[in-house]
Amino acid sequence: MIKKYVYGTPFPTEAVVKDIEASDDKLSFFETDDKGSFTYTFAEDDIVYGLGEQIRGINKRGWQYVSWNYDNPNHHEDARSLYGSHNFIIISGKQTFGAFFDYAGEIEFDIGYTKRSEMKITPKTSDLIVYIITGDNEKDIVKQFRGLIGRSYIPPFWAFGYGQSRWGYKNEQEIRDVAQQHKAAGIPLDSIYLDIDYMERYKDFTVDSELFPNLEKLAEDMKAQGIYLVPIIDAGVKIEDGYDVYEEGVRDNYFCKNAEGDDFVGAVWPGKVHFPDFLNPEARKWFGNKYSVLTSLGIEGFWNDMNEPAIFYTEDRLKDTCAKIEKLTSENMGINEFFEFTGMVAGLNGNKGDYDKFYHNVNGRMVKHSDVHNLYGMNMTRSAFEALREICPEKRTLFFSRSSYIGAHRYGGIWQGDNKSWWSHILQSMQQLPALNMAGFLFTGSDTGGFGCDTTEDLMMRWLQYSLFTPLFRNHSALGTRGQELYRFGNKGAAAEIVKIRYCLIPYLYSEYLKAALNDEMIFKPLAFDFPEDEMAKQVDDQLLLGNELMIAPIYKQNAFGRYVYLPEEMLLVRMKSCENITTEVLPKGHHYVDIPLDELVFFIRKNKAIPFGKAVEHTAAIDKNTLRLLGYPDCLYELYSDDGYSPVPDNSLNISML
Repeated sequence: MIKKYVYGTPFPTEAVVKDIEASDDKLSFFETDDKGSFTYTFAEDDIVYGLGEQIRGINKRGWQYVSWNYDNPNHHEDARSLYGSHNFIIISGKQTFGAFFDYAGEIEFDIGYTKRSEMKITPKTSDLIVYIITGDNEKDIVKQFRGLIGRSYIPPFWAFGYGQSRWGYKNEQEIRDVAQQHKAAGIPLDSIYLDIDYMERYKDFTVDSELFPNLEKLAEDMKAQGIYLVPIIDAGVKIEDGYDVYEEGVRDNYFCKNAEGDDFVGAVWPGKVHFPDFLNPEARKWFGNKYSVLTSLGIEGFWNDMNEPAIFYTEDRLKDTCAKIEKLTSENMGINEFFEFTGMVAGLNGNKGDYDKFYHNVNGRMVKHSDVHNLYGMNMTRSAFEALREICPEKRTLFFSRSSYIGAHRYGGIWQGDNKSWWSHILQSMQQLPALNMAGFLFTGSDTGGFGCDTTEDLMMRWLQYSLFTPLFRNHSALGTRGQELYRFGNKGAAAEIVKIRYCLIPYLYSEYLKAALNDEMIFKPLAFDFPEDEMAKQVDDQLLLGNELMIAPIYKQNAFGRYVYLPEEMLLVRMKSCENITTEVLPKGHHYVDIPLDELVFFIRKNKAIPFGKAVEHTAAIDKNTLRLLGYPDCLYELYSDDGYSPVPDNSLNISML
């Protein structure tokens, strides 16, 4: 059952697609106060699931989280905000229920941080909608919520292949070299990503004609090898006379405004930019139609970035900061002055005060950006999705975004933001997956190997062993870091075999994805969701159930060659060195230490289950569903979803066959 409670005058976020009448009842699960906070008193063993892209475990008790989309690549355990805001939680324990706080601005979730026994949820203003969902169990609550917010985005089949990305591929020849090196090393590949380097001076919907003289021919040549090019699109539009996107946006009032009614000026990669007003349907349609500049060159996938929106600086804050720095540096800087100096420079980027300085046109009413901040990235991806549905309605286009809010899951996937080549970020990514699935984000994954910092061979291998199970499987790294293409490492042969195993598993992963999308279910679940009576399962936060058949337990610690695993039931341990070198062993319920060599993939098949398993291929187009075999317990069947992987999927589509 879903109940809706309306407070004040909420901004319409469009996160919800079902019309539910507001309840006249008093909200019974939370105590409310005159400051607009919602308070819940915990029992000692209550668990809190959810909040999507947030840190600190599957159980969110014990920390303070702030929903405020924020460019924060250096996130440690003390982070409170990341790239997305997903205000859905499930409290599991003395009372089990779900709560969605539909609010577009900043909202704080103090989940046992100030008082361990208490959760307090505080929006900046008292204008919001709260949905309370009760059901038979956690999975039932998720299913109801997912039905409330609409069907998850379904990407093309090729998007499940391995992707190679790096900020720093500076010209066409480098792209061709990357493809050739993968082929020479026997590493399957379906996509190569184009970061900001392909643009002409970082201008959206342009191509640098010197570095990429014929992008259409490059895309054609790559497709002949089974490889798709996936360019980046940023939120900020460069201010430059003669640049059509800038001039059209100014002419037709498609950019966000400042308090005086002029186009707001911020700065990102191109320097000074305007930000499209994605909350304005006309501006959204205009910007979305610009993607056709690239689809006309054969592009079939995009990733949207910098759309929190990230702001490096604003002119007035930069001017004030420079003046203060000049004053400080003209004197003898002691420790306090030095910290003030470094703090001011660091405080230019993503300064919250800057988001109070610009406005959106919402049906003729000017709305301050900070009041609707978390909707910006969602509506950028929406602009592309809706436009491409008109431009090329006969096929699915790959979309994923860095910034998001609940509702964005209908228009594209997300990657889990800029991360680091840190062991802790493997675990963090894994712990985010169930909460993201709860919020509808099924097409997701982390930057394999880590985006920032220098990766290592063992870190890359362990990350591969984890992320080959995530729908988005992309190796991505930053300019200035060690090159981390798999062919650069001494163990490239073992890495190639791990990626090949991914391709053998794609029929299963794609099938489970489509079934989850069409049935409003999760791909990744905490163990406790399927084993609610098992007290040990409730404590496990470094293993996940994948689909209805698998359990994964990756290694996320340096120099570890095995780990302890808890099995809530008997399971089949599967070891793979390649798609053909497979051994299995039945393990009983309980605790086990499992050896996991660096060149071996280990996962578990649940009792009396089996999965489809294919043959190693170079790219997804070569996957032959007629050669699938079953891997798992004997005499078991599997319900396989399959389609052409290309055409849009209708809501009633369930193309199931038995294997």
